[in-house]
Amino acid sequence: MTILCVRFQLPPMYEAALPGLLGLLEEFTPVVEALPPDGALADLRGAERYFGRDAVELASVIRVRALALHGIDCAIGAGPGPLLARMALREARPGAVRAVTAEEAVAFLAERPVAALPGVGRATARTLCEYGLDTLGRVAAAPLSTLQRLVGAKTARDLHEKANGVDLGRVVPNGVSLPHSRLRSSGGTPMLAADRPFPRDELDPARHRRALLSAAEELGTRLRALDKICRTLTLTVRYADLPHSRLRSSGGTPMATTRTRTLREPTAHSAALTATAYEMYEALGLQRARVRAIALRAEGLAPAEQATHQLTFDPVDEKVRRIEEAADRARARFGPRAVLPGALAA
Repeated sequence: MTILCVRFQLPPMYEAALPGLLGLLEEFTPVVEALPPDGALADLRGAERYFGRDAVELASVIRVRALALHGIDCAIGAGPGPLLARMALREARPGAVRAVTAEEAVAFLAERPVAALPGVGRATARTLCEYGLDTLGRVAAAPLSTLQRLVGAKTARDLHEKANGVDLGRVVPNGVSLPHSRLRSSGGTPMLAADRPFPRDELDPARHRRALLSAAEELGTRLRALDKICRTLTLTVRYADLPHSRLRSSGGTPMATTRTRTLREPTAHSAALTATAYEMYEALGLQRARVRAIALRAEGLAPAEQATHQLTFDPVDEKVRRIEEAADRARARFGPRAVLPGALAA
């Protein structure tokens, strides 16, 4: 067992704690893949040798540190690959580790419904169940040719391998695995979000801008990892209770200001996202506002191949883009915190 799938027990509206918890995992291995809004995959092959402990023992240490440093418990699944680790997590109780070894994989999968396998949609599951292939054990025992006639060659091969415990997946450093629902807002518009709460109500505009920089960098990195661009950027500033009673929400809930701006050109370029975020923040004209949290949303997502870029004679812009590409390669190899803007490294 070398892969952990961790789900942190984050309270509602506290999903912004995930980056800090990912940093905790990165203390053990740079091979960490985020599973927003509350989870992550971690490949511990190197960590097991380095720390002299197996994955289950390291999982216990991770849980204790999450509780001690962040006050957040977690459930953990462990397996020889990402697939089994994810499925083991479904049976893990909060505060416990559920481990599945390679030898146990086939028996572990056999009695589970075919719909429990990640990547199997409702239509595929319905087709298989109509022919009596309602469990993964029956799918594993079925001839590959039969499955191919039912669901197609590629899907059948993938399904047959997974049902037999063959997991060819890997953890992608600095990757972000987002379920389809997490790529959509309540209105059905594709989006990604980055939230930056402050440990206490923050008055300092410099800290506000630092949070904006961090959020914009995260959005840019995630967009490029997903091969997406965004058309609009939305800034939300949440305050402590405002001084005028007419501006306070009922029940003492912090008020917020939201502004949306269409980008000059759809992009995943962190510098462009940061510049737009700064412009929206400055336009608010905040004066000694006690800010509780800042959030950015990248909306109107589209495939990166649809991006257009206005050519300029400014060598600085091209240099920044080349540096960004190199930084992405370094993060992919050494982890998400391998390269940071200087203002965030302090």
